[in-house]
Amino acid sequence: MRWLARRRADSRRTSKVSSTDLRVPAPPVWLRWLPALYVVGLLILEPITPVQWPVSFLLIALPVVSAYAHGPVFVAAVTVFAVAFEAVLAGTPCCAGRAVGYVGERHYVASYISTALVGMLGTFLAATRMRRERTLATVRSVAEAAQRVLLRPVPRRLGQVSIDTLYLSAAAEARIGGDLYEAVLTAYGVRLLIGDVRGKGLVAVETAATMLGAFREAAHDEPDLSGVARRVERSMTRRAEQLEGDEVAERFVTAVFAEIPEHEQVVHIVNCGHPPPLHFGRDGVTELEPTDPSPPINIGVMVGDSYHMDVAPFSPGDQLLLYTDGVTETRAPEGSFYPLLDRVRSWGPMAPQDLLVCLHRDLIDFSGGNLDDDTAAMAAYRLPTELTG
Repeated sequence: MRWLARRRADSRRTSKVSSTDLRVPAPPVWLRWLPALYVVGLLILEPITPVQWPVSFLLIALPVVSAYAHGPVFVAAVTVFAVAFEAVLAGTPCCAGRAVGYVGERHYVASYISTALVGMLGTFLAATRMRRERTLATVRSVAEAAQRVLLRPVPRRLGQVSIDTLYLSAAAEARIGGDLYEAVLTAYGVRLLIGDVRGKGLVAVETAATMLGAFREAAHDEPDLSGVARRVERSMTRRAEQLEGDEVAERFVTAVFAEIPEHEQVVHIVNCGHPPPLHFGRDGVTELEPTDPSPPINIGVMVGDSYHMDVAPFSPGDQLLLYTDGVTETRAPEGSFYPLLDRVRSWGPMAPQDLLVCLHRDLIDFSGGNLDDDTAAMAAYRLPTELTG
């Protein structure tokens, strides 16, 4: 019983620490200094305005200005300061622009009361803002944990292949979306997957999780890459049959399955309605267009699950770039689409990490910082023989 009590106490302490360790984004510096700037501006206006313009009344807004970036205790203190400062300005003839002060004049008393009431409102607003910021921080931490579970970090090296990945979610606060990728080392070589779930939101995330789980199992069991695609299709179909309504139609996935055998200098590709991978070889950069496109995953049950595998040369020193349509559908401010093939051809040979860093920066520059779709990319580089021996 004592052991159980200690465990419960430890659990409570852990939960308290984890809840207080959440990172709440700090407001901008200028917003934190805004109350002080507001007071300075008022002091500048007070002596230069006509007598009939009591600028000190503007202090009534100071608590609300403070509530944008500070907590309820700070706002309450600012409220007390604002009321006291109003009285000081009202009782100082040189500042009020009068021969005598008017500390107790009824208009000023009304201003004190109004400032106090606004201060109460500002204190409530600050408390509400901080509570929502903590909630958002919690959501972000949960999303980051879900991201790590759903899209596990891919090892930088699998066998003879060096790999790097890029993921950008359109829902910036959620951190996760409907694009997916995976790479596993199997007895048949390194097997890669990149896919794009139709739609966004929780439905897309759940579909992506189902797809990744099916691939991680099938990649080790199926000797043929086409068999991996069929196995994933069957798993997705079973899951879709458990759903009701129109959601089934929202759960198909375009994908590319790739396999890099250890003892063959080739790459096997099964393209299920997805943008074609780019191959970086001695002859430059080329698109690996499918000779017989396969249907997207979860549509094969309707059109036939005939998954065709293409074979292309893939020698040591060659590189493969898999990507989702979030890359090629990125638009410039004037509306043109991102010319991926032309861009990468102009960069020259790069390591996987450098290639994806360059791609990320170029997408941001091309779109003017407005990436409005989920984006995923994976680069796989076959190491030269001297680095694998």
